[in-house]
Amino acid sequence: MERVQKILARAGLASRREAERWILEGRVRVNGVVVRELGLKADPARDKIQVDHKPVRVAPERRYYLFHKPVGLITSLGDPRGRPHLGEYLERVGIRERVFPVGRLDFNSSGLLLLTDDGELSARLTHPRYR
Repeated sequence: MERVQKILARAGLASRREAERWILEGRVRVNGVVVRELGLKADPARDKIQVDHKPVRVAPERRYYLFHKPVGLITSLGDPRGRPHLGEYLERVGIRERVFPVGRLDFNSSGLLLLTDDGELSARLTHPRYR
């Protein structure tokens, strides 16, 4: 059992914060009942979870990609200043899953990045608590 917002994030539909907003807006259902409580837990293998009346399918396995970031690319999924960014590249090569970079590289740097949907691994690799 895990929190509904975590299930939605793991399904690649939204970040946890966005999923929390959906819950508070009444857009999420578990077994046909509207969920408005952030702490509610569900079992994605047993419970029927929907967002806007559409079924949520949770991928059982995590995604991991190695990406060689070229110079001149922002290591984020979007850029309000219109610079080339990772989100555009992922879309162009057909990666539809919601993955994010573990760490980052500067605009004028190149190097290898890990992209994943595994938030737990990302935290263990980057958070000072795990050093």
